[in-house]
Amino acid sequence: MSAGALIGVVGPSGVGKDSVMEALVRAEPSMGLVRRVITRPADAGGEDFEGVSEAEFDRRREAGEFVLHWPAHGLFYGVPATVKARLAGGETCLVNLSRAVLGQAERLFERFVTLHLTAPAEVLAERLANRGREDRAEIERRLSRQGFALPEGLGCVIEVANDGPLERTVETVLARLQAGKV
Repeated sequence: MSAGALIGVVGPSGVGKDSVMEALVRAEPSMGLVRRVITRPADAGGEDFEGVSEAEFDRRREAGEFVLHWPAHGLFYGVPATVKARLAGGETCLVNLSRAVLGQAERLFERFVTLHLTAPAEVLAERLANRGREDRAEIERRLSRQGFALPEGLGCVIEVANDGPLERTVETVLARLQAGKV
C-alpha cells in the first residue's frame, strides 16, 4: 500500500475551505479530514476542531504531539502528529493550513499538495456577511488580506476558484488531483 497524500487547503476567509473539504470527503471515501487543535472555545462554531487552553496547547506542543503548529489571529493552531499514521496507512488527508507553514509541510511530507482556493472579493464579502461572525470593519480587514501570495517555490499547487456551485468545485479539485496522480 502506498502512503496517502496530505492536502493542505489554503485560501482567504469566506472562500469555503471547510465546505469544500467536507464535500471532497463525501465524494471520495479514501479521503479524510484532519481535526485541528485550536486555542479557542470548543463551541465557537465553524469547523470540527478540538478546543484547548493555551497552557494545554503549549504542553502538547512541547510533548511533540503536533506535526505542524502556528499562531494566527491571536490563536494557536496545531495539526496532530497522528496524521502520520493515517498517511502511512494510505489515507489521503485534508487539513486547513496557514500559508506560513506550507513550506514546512512540504518538507515534512513526501506526498504534499497545496490546494489554494480562490473567489472574487464580492463573493467573499457576501459569504462573510452571511455567516454573521464579524462586523463590517472585521470583514473589510479580512478582505484586505485576501491578496497575499503563496510562498515561493512550492512544489505541487492546485488552484481552484470556488465561486460557483460546490459540486463544480469538488469535481474540478478531484479531476486535478487525479491528473497529478495524487
